[in-house]
Amino acid sequence: MTTVSREIQLVRRPHGEPVQEDFALVETSVVSPEPGRVLVRNEWLSVDPYMRGRMNDVKSYLPPFALGATMEGGAVGTVIESADESIPVGATVVHQAGWREYANIAAKNAQVIDTELAPATAYLGVLGATGLTAYVGLTEIAPVKEGDVVFVSGAAGAVGSVAGQIARKLGASKVIGSAGGPEKAKRLTEEYGFDVALDYRLGDIGGQLKAAAPEGIDVYFDNVGGDHLRAAIARANVGGRIALCGAISQYNATEPVPGPDNLAQAIGKRLTLRGFIVIDHFGEAMTWIGQAAQWLRDGELRVDETVVEGVDHAVDAFLGVLRGANTGKMLIKV
Repeated sequence: MTTVSREIQLVRRPHGEPVQEDFALVETSVVSPEPGRVLVRNEWLSVDPYMRGRMNDVKSYLPPFALGATMEGGAVGTVIESADESIPVGATVVHQAGWREYANIAAKNAQVIDTELAPATAYLGVLGATGLTAYVGLTEIAPVKEGDVVFVSGAAGAVGSVAGQIARKLGASKVIGSAGGPEKAKRLTEEYGFDVALDYRLGDIGGQLKAAAPEGIDVYFDNVGGDHLRAAIARANVGGRIALCGAISQYNATEPVPGPDNLAQAIGKRLTLRGFIVIDHFGEAMTWIGQAAQWLRDGELRVDETVVEGVDHAVDAFLGVLRGANTGKMLIKV
């Protein structure tokens, strides 16, 4: 059987902020799977900030997207044809062949998921790499201790919103988050349990953080970089820990971005600034899934999703993530 699949390809490397003309919606023919492979009808696609880096032709922890080829990303779908006995037809799987409607993939690259444990979309968000990133960042990279004051940037996003809730469960005495705009800031305190919400669109994030944490901060989970990282270093207490997860404020930069001008304070304060990539911590995924699924069942973990309909609007969704248009996880419903 041959299936027509609509897919998104990168046709030009973006310079600065990506635009629609950097991408193309194409139709391709997907054939029945050969032995050891499965054909998946994708139902949900994930778009994430890290994908911007893969659009540049530079060496990184993941290879760049190839021009004229369908891009990759997290996806959940149903197996409609199987040539591997380990995955039956009808199984729901998570895999990395997103940005397309149908995927012919090696069975070893598809993971069967339990949709009775949690909704399928959760495996692209809170039960997937998104939630695991928040968990690892606050338990291993910049571990939260009882009584700590914790600051999370990008706190209304997929990772940040989970990170703030995890910090509370780990015993933080105060959790501060930054987000863009009054509605997102309100959501942090009213729905995610943050004690204080900062609106970075009002400017002077350093002054806002000083007012919110006159006692200083002990842990900073960084999704933004730039002025947020500078502010965190300035307010960090002696022995503070900083988890460097992302720097979305500079992903579209066209020139080298200078580091914080107060980095020397890290010496006197004996700070730990540690970068990390979640792919190095997949061995802890089952531990996190078990804990997070329990919290979800008990109503102790709030998760939001922003849904865009159709693979033909996948680029719109991705550009929205870079501009902060999402609350929680950004998903495409195929």
